[in-house]
Amino acid sequence: MSDKWIPEIMYEEGEDGVSSVIPFIMVPTEENMPSLLYIFESRNTEEFEPGLDGEEVPIVEWDLHQYADMLSLKENLDKETYDKVRISLGLEALEAASEKGKKITDNIRINLS
Repeated sequence: MSDKWIPEIMYEEGEDGVSSVIPFIMVPTEENMPSLLYIFESRNTEEFEPGLDGEEVPIVEWDLHQYADMLSLKENLDKETYDKVRISLGLEALEAASEKGKKITDNIRINLS
């Protein structure tokens, strides 16, 4: 794995010009998907400061966020801690979510029969 590879977050654009809401990262064959992504949130404060030539330049706040790979967390945390992480993110505990997913899959199978 290279220290020089930088993941690029991309969006697929359809023929109608509408982009997918779920981004993707093209991972080179010799690289691994990062288990943690750092993303800056940029927000205009609607305030201004003088620029180098005296022009008004907008003031922008930058906040660093970190996003973890849930699969990595699932593989490395005990069940209780992993469920706490899921719940803190607004998700259901894994067992409850899995049960709901199984019921949806069963209903789809019944409807396809």
